[in-house]
Amino acid sequence: MPEAPDNNAPLLTLQGVHTHIGEYHILQGVDLVVPRAGLTVLLGRNGAGKSTTLRTIMGLWHASAGALRFDGHDITKEQTPDISRRGIAFVPEDMGIFSGLTVQENLRLAAIGGRFDDKRLDWIFGLFPALKRFWLRPGGTLSGGQKQMVAIARAIIEPRKLLLIDEPTKGLAPAIVDNLSQAFLELKAHDTTILLVEQNFHFVRALGDHVAVMDDGRIVHAGSMQALSNDEAMQARLLGLHAGAVH
Repeated sequence: MPEAPDNNAPLLTLQGVHTHIGEYHILQGVDLVVPRAGLTVLLGRNGAGKSTTLRTIMGLWHASAGALRFDGHDITKEQTPDISRRGIAFVPEDMGIFSGLTVQENLRLAAIGGRFDDKRLDWIFGLFPALKRFWLRPGGTLSGGQKQMVAIARAIIEPRKLLLIDEPTKGLAPAIVDNLSQAFLELKAHDTTILLVEQNFHFVRALGDHVAVMDDGRIVHAGSMQALSNDEAMQARLLGLHAGAVH
């Protein structure tokens, strides 16, 4: 029998996680703690292992060693559909929109039984008012920012305990980034835990509660976002090699 979840315990923990993709050893002993009801940011240079970490949590790639524990359950060897049913949603960097389906159809695929909860749908429209305007447009005709809205809306069309979001602001206009920022604040206010991979440090420093920095497949720093934001020396030490990407 699994242990009952402890509401004071972290929602997600990775302990000594290694992930191989073919002959490549990507994650090399990742230790990561994601507290409940906040936003944890995963920073690091391209190729550090951030996206692989999200995909390993989601079961798209399986850990070759180590353990992953979510909400009191060992999910190390679980398959992606079972992990999803535990309340985890993943928004990949490429957004994963079905180009030939309308926005409505994209969201309906993620709704239980294909049925929308009207109150929740209205709440999502409040987060992303533009969704109403292109509700019946095919996904393939949308801009990058519009696709990102659809991808996040699809992830939250049902209540989730944890959102895994990979590089949401990449290539987006400032107005769309501002919209995403407000949406993430609203999700945090509704006790949704978010693990966010991002390279735009100015974007995440105002949103993040916790931060972890990856390098070469390992976590090299973990702490509060406020501490990192207030310490320029720490920023230079941890992020200086990637200054063009995260500052």
